[in-house]
Amino acid sequence: MNKKERFIIVVILTLVALMVAMDIVTDTKEGVATWHVLVEGATGLAALFGIFYFLKGSYSLRRKLSDSLRENIKFKREADEWKKEAQKYIEGLSKSIDLQLSKWSLSQAEKEVALLLLKGLSLKEIAEIRNTSEKTARVQSVSIYAKSGLAGRSELAAFFLEDLLQPQMIEGITPRPLV
Repeated sequence: MNKKERFIIVVILTLVALMVAMDIVTDTKEGVATWHVLVEGATGLAALFGIFYFLKGSYSLRRKLSDSLRENIKFKREADEWKKEAQKYIEGLSKSIDLQLSKWSLSQAEKEVALLLLKGLSLKEIAEIRNTSEKTARVQSVSIYAKSGLAGRSELAAFFLEDLLQPQMIEGITPRPLV
């Protein structure tokens, strides 16, 4: 329920409570039966309870929204700090990868394909991005593997990841049993 709907319901319940209160006052002056006044009083109390319920829900919703916004800002700030810190490592890694690709004597087109392979794109996706045919992307990837002396995409990725994974990170990993 949105804010406008809550407001309309609270206004209606307030009007109901006021009209019931005025009716109770009038009925009491006219000497109406006690059970009738009690029923109207219960109706007025129900309207007041409804007002309280909606106002309490609105307050709770605002508080949760405010908490969520503060938390979101905190997480965004942490993410920005992490990105800034990681950026220097990413730049270093990018330079190292480019240097290695140059050592393998890859052409500029092959370097682009190699980077896209490392990102995990399929040959079809690489061809679409580079506006070439899938066959061209395949030929370039075969050339990359031949020049690098690697058997395929897995070895290409492993070549660059191997040095990133420090021994202490690997020691605690227990291999999963083959099914």
